[in-house]
Amino acid sequence: MVMSSKRTSHNKTQRRTSQTQDLDKEVDTDLGRAAALRELLSPVHRWLNTLSVRNHSEHTLTAYFAGLNQLALFLWGKRLTWTRCDKRQLAQHISQRLDEDKLALASVQQELSAIRHFYGWLIEEGIARINPTTGYQLKRSARPLPSIADVDLLTQLLEQEVPDTPEQARLWLRDKAMFELLYSSGLRVGELVALDVSDIDLSDLRVRVTGKGNKTRLLPLGRKAAEAIRRYLPHRELWVEQMDTALFISEKLGTRLSTRAVQQRLKVAAARAGIAQNMYPHLLRHCFASHMLSGSGDLRAVQEMLGHSDISTTQIYTHVDFAKLTQVYDRAHPRATHTQVDGDTE
Repeated sequence: MVMSSKRTSHNKTQRRTSQTQDLDKEVDTDLGRAAALRELLSPVHRWLNTLSVRNHSEHTLTAYFAGLNQLALFLWGKRLTWTRCDKRQLAQHISQRLDEDKLALASVQQELSAIRHFYGWLIEEGIARINPTTGYQLKRSARPLPSIADVDLLTQLLEQEVPDTPEQARLWLRDKAMFELLYSSGLRVGELVALDVSDIDLSDLRVRVTGKGNKTRLLPLGRKAAEAIRRYLPHRELWVEQMDTALFISEKLGTRLSTRAVQQRLKVAAARAGIAQNMYPHLLRHCFASHMLSGSGDLRAVQEMLGHSDISTTQIYTHVDFAKLTQVYDRAHPRATHTQVDGDTE
């Protein structure tokens, strides 16, 4: 009985030792894999640091890391490195992002752009020799045409009656200045709220704007917008707190207005003017671009004013004009597709 008990105890000890060793192996394996993932992400962090020094926005850096982190996890799961990622592996990863992760095509295109730029840097640094994105194209979805409001609708918004109450009347002076400026100079709402008083030159009728990538551009300022800003400025001086340099100030807080506040104030103004169309700040930028292009036909000038780095982004507004031309053609040409002839459609 004693020998049997000792033998049983010995067997249990052996089993516990074996289990402990297996657990240690699993821990070592996990630690090793975690270290491999950190090593894989190391050049990503170095690349993002170089972009940060070049004043790329925090939003761009965050988006780039998110996309590259997904590819790193994919490669890590397959025991691969950046230099062993070829077109086949890349296509498999992209397919997984679209089909399994259900990511929108536009989001996958952004991730692919980050991967393309990152590999360009790896090659410059001598870390990689081949960019797997070279020649790889993701089928683009048709870009929707931007909504455009006609000039009469914008007049209805901007020339509406001043509100009855003194408080709302004061706010309208500020809001009208913002909306006039958005439409006058084609600003993004983020560019609008980032403006300081010193960025506006009411004498020479121009505005200095800091856009994407911290790029600065000088834009013409319309007389209507300049007049609206002049009428607003005395109220700004009464509202401002702590020597805030912002052009557009919150009456309650005395500090720089937020993009969300601009969006809300535009909806309030549109409702007060009796406008049923959904109004949002970027719509005023679209209107600026479309109306400028219709009046001038100068695509390059409109590109410069909008701050587009790629003219193909601006060219979408030529499609907007073409859509209008198509409507005129269909109504006027005797052999247009939708023209009614003797009760039939040709």
